[in-house]
Amino acid sequence: MGRVTERRRVIRIRDGAVSTRPDTLVTEEPLEIRLNGKPLAITMRTPGDNFALAAGFLVSEGVLGRADELANIVYCAGATEDGSNTYNVVDVKLAPGVPVPDITLERNVYTTSSCGLCGKASLDAVRTTARWRLGDGEDGTDGADGADGADGGGGSPLRIEPETLSMLPDRLRAAQRVFDRTGGLHAAGLFTPDGELLDLREDVGRHNAVDKLVGRALQQGLLPLSGSVLMVSGRASFELAQKAVMAGIPVLAAVSAPSSLAVDLAAETGLTLVGFLRGTSMNVYAGEHRLALRTAVGGA
Repeated sequence: MGRVTERRRVIRIRDGAVSTRPDTLVTEEPLEIRLNGKPLAITMRTPGDNFALAAGFLVSEGVLGRADELANIVYCAGATEDGSNTYNVVDVKLAPGVPVPDITLERNVYTTSSCGLCGKASLDAVRTTARWRLGDGEDGTDGADGADGADGGGGSPLRIEPETLSMLPDRLRAAQRVFDRTGGLHAAGLFTPDGELLDLREDVGRHNAVDKLVGRALQQGLLPLSGSVLMVSGRASFELAQKAVMAGIPVLAAVSAPSSLAVDLAAETGLTLVGFLRGTSMNVYAGEHRLALRTAVGGA
């Protein structure tokens, strides 16, 4: 349980010279998430923070939004035929009175890019299930008052300097302990608008790393994360933008490109979306009102 790396023999070829050596690889195993005893989803992940991953996944699904809606999370004993516990199956039990979604083979799971929904249906699904409003894109008002499950809309709007954003990739990379040994993990980090690292999770799947962050925040009663910036390694897919919106995070930054649907979702919900964040260069695809820009933005 919790093993994140494994050793494997590898044949190494360097400038024509052949040698053998052990190599450190990131561990990838399935995690089955059950809800009130019924199978809900299976995700391939790096072991560790399994309860947080399950809780964060359910935040993304719109099932959970407050710590008191979660009764407990347990490992399922006897997960294999011989009765042993693999620590790869968890059961999430909701608190009494929390609505249980319809769990069927045809259920509306929009958290994976292969869900089969069209773009408009995906956008509508997030917009109608999100608990907190990120802002209207005009006055920069963020939903900082949404901790009680309301729409938000109060509190001071988040502002971040582009210079601060430019420091986040290096700070994220410097905190990736397992990546240094394997080179095979994605990372997601929560930062303050001043660039202070609040939390960081690594996983073989970037979406799992975000779920682990959000799940930990749920367990600590910190949702919505309206004062935080989410920094991710790799690209910004619709799935990651959706997870940011569902957790009430107003700013999502990525070192690589966003997808078209991620940009559409950001524009629809008021999410600030920054891509190609490398050094002092970046592209702002939506929500530029949260960035302290020195010059006016002109049209193309």
